[in-house]
Formats: sequence, structure tokens, C-alpha cells
Amino acid sequence: MIGRIFSELYHKLPCVSKDLVGMDSFVEEMLDSYLGEGLGGVRFVGICGMGGIGKTALAQEIYRRIYGNFEASSFIANVGEETKNQGLVSLQKQLLSKILMESEINIWNVYEGINVIGNTISNKNVFIVLDDVDGEEQLGALAGEHDWFGLRSRIIITSRDSHLLRRCGVDDIYTTKVLNNDDALQLFSWRAFHKPYPKENYVNLSKDFVNYANGLPLALKVLGSSLFAKRMNEWKSALDKLKEEPNRNILDILQTSFDGLTNMRKRLFLDIACFFNGENKDSIRDILESFCYNPDYNIGVLMDKSLITIDDQGILWMHGLLQDMGQEIVHRESPKEPSGRSRLWIYEDVIHVLKNNSGTEVVEGIMLNIPIQKVEHLSVEAFLKMKILRLLKIGIEKLPEDFINGTVQLPKDLNRGKVQLPQGLNYISKELHLLEWYGYHLKCIPTNFQLNKLVVLRMHCSGIKQLWKGNMNLDELKLMDLSDSQNLIEIPNLSGAPKLKQLILRHCTRLYKIHTSLGDLKQLIRLDLNGCKCLESFPHKISLEALEIFDPGGCSKLKKFPEIVRNMSRLLELCLSETR
Repeated sequence: MIGRIFSELYHKLPCVSKDLVGMDSFVEEMLDSYLGEGLGGVRFVGICGMGGIGKTALAQEIYRRIYGNFEASSFIANVGEETKNQGLVSLQKQLLSKILMESEINIWNVYEGINVIGNTISNKNVFIVLDDVDGEEQLGALAGEHDWFGLRSRIIITSRDSHLLRRCGVDDIYTTKVLNNDDALQLFSWRAFHKPYPKENYVNLSKDFVNYANGLPLALKVLGSSLFAKRMNEWKSALDKLKEEPNRNILDILQTSFDGLTNMRKRLFLDIACFFNGENKDSIRDILESFCYNPDYNIGVLMDKSLITIDDQGILWMHGLLQDMGQEIVHRESPKEPSGRSRLWIYEDVIHVLKNNSGTEVVEGIMLNIPIQKVEHLSVEAFLKMKILRLLKIGIEKLPEDFINGTVQLPKDLNRGKVQLPQGLNYISKELHLLEWYGYHLKCIPTNFQLNKLVVLRMHCSGIKQLWKGNMNLDELKLMDLSDSQNLIEIPNLSGAPKLKQLILRHCTRLYKIHTSLGDLKQLIRLDLNGCKCLESFPHKISLEALEIFDPGGCSKLKKFPEIVRNMSRLLELCLSETR
């Protein structure tokens, strides 16, 4: 009797393990809202999240607390890996052996195992955890249907793939969360100092490592353990090394999800990791479609596999360590020579390739953010060998706090070209789909620059005076954004851009004329002329039947509003402030 009472009390105790910091609230939420007795019938519940976020630890703690409430229970770890190593029949035997309390289980194939499980357990109220499931056939063999189990049974399945869980008919899915900063620091401290808080002179360094881990329990444990009993200079060295080379033990676990992707989804993941993390999904849809990524579907697949998330504002986010993993995969393509990598985004690597004219046919994308105090002079020949370059983004670094709060004066030439390319764009790849160039310094885009595959042209704060001369073939162009190009005086013939959806010319303060072809852009959705205070001439007639947003606000010299030839029934926003 005493033993039974002790056992029941033990299972109800909160978790005290130093590895389970911050998990009590997650456990209680699961027990109350997902597994409670008031939720009638058999319950299949998925626990989903990225690798290393604590799915297994959460399932283990729930199992510890409540397995004694059932007639029988079984926790099968590493289902996906063990399926490859031992086969499903072995896992079926393991499940039946624990549930039936028999050491010898005689089944010879998966189908026989399915029949035995369904026929022998259906009258038992059981608690089963299937950990790290990565294939539908695994669930089908071990817990295929609700009616295999007694009416009060609870089945937990942990997986990185929420779509797999939904396909298999789970009743609910619990999405695991990263730890908050306080819990993360405590978990890290248990591993690094064997106590729940850091040593006094290690507090700031500990917080640096915690910030790097970004709430991921796996990273906090691995990093903390690696620093135990190390001297401060070793801590600083380890932190510097992380910035250059992510921890391999962490990345290897995270990379499991990447390795299971198709080649096309791997390319999409790497593009996001290198170029698009933190971008609005809708704003990059057209460019991703141009790369044949089918983004509406395949971004959903990456979300299902816990590789990315999209917040309430539509911003696409990738956990910092997943981003590190993706960037490290690209780095491994050519560890010593950046020109042998498909994607370049680190300032020093990009400058090395461009200044040494060492670009190769391997390079597909470049993102160059120039420090605000620098100007780089490059030769157009730097791009000569990059035959498949499809993405080029040139911008400036995010302004440091000293500049934002005004304690340090901004450079006078901040909006001038930070990258000087005197010979223009003549040798840029014809495969270019995206061209972003903050502060493009030349007065026009050369007419011999082949733009027929370009989808996005964004040149904020450019020195352009006349965009181009004559006609330009822009068959695939969807977005043109020349905001704050204060030398721009005229928009030329746009008839060569029949698919243009967005034309953004905000604060082009010297712009006075727009070619009449604008009025015939049948697919134009957004026309933003806000702050074009010198604009006088506008097409007399417009037939913009797809237009949803029209903002000529601040066009104080516009003499006449254009005649609307066709019904603009889709118009949702019209701003006429500070117009005549």
C-alpha cells in the first residue's frame, strides 16, 4: 500500500530536473487542454516543433507524471531512426511486449503486427508515446486507428512535421515553444555552472550565449556543457568562434529536417536563409514564383516541417540557428574560396570575389550590405563570369543605435552610391530575376542591359535621371520601386512591361512627367506617387482595371486628374491629400 501511494505521489510531482527548466507550464497546458479526462474517448495528440526544441523532453515528463493512471503504457523513442535500424516489426514487438508484459512476442511481418495490436489492446486503456516519428507508415504500424485502443487511452506522437500528424488524423497538435530569456539563462547555467544562475563575472558572457541560442533548449544544453569549468578567455574564444563557425553538434541535429527535403525545397530553404529571412511573404511571392518554387505551397511545407514560421503580419521568420545551419551548408560548398559558393551574403566574402574578379558560374545570388562609412569601387568585369546570377541585392548596413538616437552624426553621403560601378551594368547576367541597388549612382540604365527575365527592380535613393532611353523589353517585370530617387525627372515608355503590378515612385521630388503608356498597364495593382511634388504631366486617360491602390498624395502641381476610361471596380485605396 505504501509503495502504491508513493508511486502515485511521485507521478504527480512537478518536474525538478535541471534539464526541464521552464517546462512546467507546457506540461500543465498539455495535461489540462490536450490530454484531460474530460476530453472523452481515445485521444491522439501530436507534439510538433523544430529539432532541439524539447518535444521529447516534454513527452518524457508527461509520461513520467501520468503513465501510472493507465492499465499499461509504453514509450518508444526515436521511432524514425529505429525504423531504419531495426524495422517496424521490431518496434511492434517492443510496443506489445511493454503493453502485454510479455517478453516473447511472435509476429513475423508488419501486417500481422497490425492485427495483433488491434485485436489485443482494444479493451485496454493505455498510454503510448511514439517519439520522433517521421513517416506515415510508422504510425500506421504502431497506432493506426483510434479503435485499436480502449476508450480512455491517450497516444502522444512527437514529430517535426505537422502535416504528417494531420494526415494521420491526430485529434490535436501542441506546438512547442522556445524558452523565455529567464528560463533559457537558468537552463544554460545548470549546464555551465551546475547551478541555476551564472557566476557574477560571467553574467554578460552567459547572456551572449543565451542570445545566440535564441531559446532553443538543445543549443543551451550543448553550449553550456561545453563551457563547464572553462576559463573566461576560453568563453570569449568560444563566442568568437560561434560567429565564424556554428557548433557542429547543434547543426547536425537541425540538419535532419533539411536532409529530408526535395532538392527544390532545399534551394528555397537556402534562399530564405541567405536572402529573405524577415521579409514579408507577399512582397517576395513574385520573385519566388519566378524561381519556380511554387511558394504558396512549398513555404507551407517548410512551415509544416518546423523550418520556418509566418507571423501575424505575414513576416517570414527562420530561427537564427536554422539560418546558421542553412548558411553553413552553403559555406561547405567551397570552404576556402567564396567564389565557389552558390550564394554570397557576408560582406568580406562578396568584396573578395568582386574586387578580385573571381566570380564563377556557380554563383547564383549576391547580397552586399555596405557599412555606412564605406564606398566600394568595383569593375563591371567582376560579374562577367557569373552567368547564372539570378539575384543581386546591394544595400547599406542597418544603422547602429548611435546613429538612430542621434549621438553620432549621419554621413552626408548616406544616400549616395555606396558601390561605384563606372562601366555600368553591361556584364550583369541575363538570368537576373531580382535587382535591388540602394543608391545606384549612374544616371540611367543602359539600353543594352538585358532585363527580359527581371521580375523585381528596386533602386531606392538612386542617382537615376532618366530610367532608360527608348523602349526596354521587360516581359517579366512585376515590381518597379524607385522611391527617393530625387534626380529622376521622367518615367519612359512602359509598354515593354505588360505584367507590371506595382510602380512605386514615392518622394521622387523632381519627377515631372510619366509616359502615357502607364495608362494601359492592365495588371497594375499599386501606383504610388506620394510626394512627387513636381509631377505635372500624367496620362490623360487611364485604363487600369486591376488597380487597387492609387496614391498621388502630395502631387501638388498635378494640373488635371486623368480620365478613367474603364471601370476601376477593384480600387480599395485612393489618397488625394495635398493635391489640387
